[in-house]
Amino acid sequence: MCGIAGFVGGGEEKTLRDMIEEIRHRGPDDLGFYYADSIGLAHARLSIIDKSSHGHQPMWNENKSVGIVFNGEIYNFKELKKEFDLEKKYRFHSGTDTEVILHLYEELGEECFEKLGGMFAIAIFDSTKQKLVLARDRMGEKPLYWSFQNNNFVFASEL
Repeated sequence: MCGIAGFVGGGEEKTLRDMIEEIRHRGPDDLGFYYADSIGLAHARLSIIDKSSHGHQPMWNENKSVGIVFNGEIYNFKELKKEFDLEKKYRFHSGTDTEVILHLYEELGEECFEKLGGMFAIAIFDSTKQKLVLARDRMGEKPLYWSFQNNNFVFASEL
């Protein structure tokens, strides 16, 4: 189990840190933050697949244009890596399913979520498109709550 949180619109770095601290129990192994230009992403990590620091989130692509925070497990991530020749097209820094999702998003855009087999709650920030994309597994096994109030969009793994 991990925890994700973030916002678009108004908000401060302190607010982001407070949000993720509230769900720190979901991921005691590591905390990660990104805050810039009214975008905030945070992650509380429970290390399972790749326990090294290479699995730190938010995780970014090579040119830092796409970032991800992810809670869950993708059962078919190794197969997807092979099916879409991702290792030939992208440089991998970890053995995580998170990094496969990140590069699959670069390959397929939002259609990548249709390929994922598993349980997940994901937030992807695409700075090129100035877009935040949230996705959750089809059965809603991993929680993802969101709200839009006063021109601020907020989300988290817990209320």
